[in-house]
Amino acid sequence: MAVDWIGFLYAATVAAGGIVGYAKAGSTTSLGAGLLFGGLAGLGAYRTSKDPSDLWLTVGVSASLGAMMGWRFYGSRKFMPAGLVALLSAGILVRSICNLTTGNQGKVE
Repeated sequence: MAVDWIGFLYAATVAAGGIVGYAKAGSTTSLGAGLLFGGLAGLGAYRTSKDPSDLWLTVGVSASLGAMMGWRFYGSRKFMPAGLVALLSAGILVRSICNLTTGNQGKVE
């Protein structure tokens, strides 16, 4: 059984971003969203580690977060933090879809 380290790293990055947003700007919205999406991404990585074909939570979280942060980046044109999170989410989404379509479920890359 392979551990989805990339998924766990993504989850930790999202959660840490929410904590940093709260620490720097006092944004409880950033804290709540970061912990919620980071927790869901962590759960998705855990489920993928247990069953490599169970990528649907990861796909949903990364697509949702990528769309939200992509929209924020489009409006603000500031790469940090919205552009970075949108880029990471797009990468995780593409990775997950590639694993689903190519039958790479046995190897979590």
